[in-house]
Amino acid sequence: QVQLVESGGGLVQAGGSLRLSCAASGTIFRVNIMGWYRQAPGKQRELVATISSRGNINYVDSVKGRFTISRDNAKNTVYLQMNSLKPEDTALYYCNANIQRGTAYPLTNYWGKGTLVTVSS
Repeated sequence: QVQLVESGGGLVQAGGSLRLSCAASGTIFRVNIMGWYRQAPGKQRELVATISSRGNINYVDSVKGRFTISRDNAKNTVYLQMNSLKPEDTALYYCNANIQRGTAYPLTNYWGKGTLVTVSS
């Protein structure tokens, strides 16, 4: 089995910073794209940022210049550094990863349970 465990959420004032972490564990042969999504109350889940195993990065426009995604391939861990946080960044943040458990297995999409980020004004 594979698990994604997020950490680092919390309550912060507008303008502040938080760093989210997500570690993949279990039987893992290869980790392809890793990323962060978020879901605010009453809204659909949206992509925040993704990073490939080669370091190719994409951000949603609303976080460009404020958030930085990175990963440690040796630790199967992805990070999201969030600076200049705004109240509209308040959401449940989910980790996502495309993982192959072995050579005989296909790439499969996995999700963490989420970590709550609350930004007060």
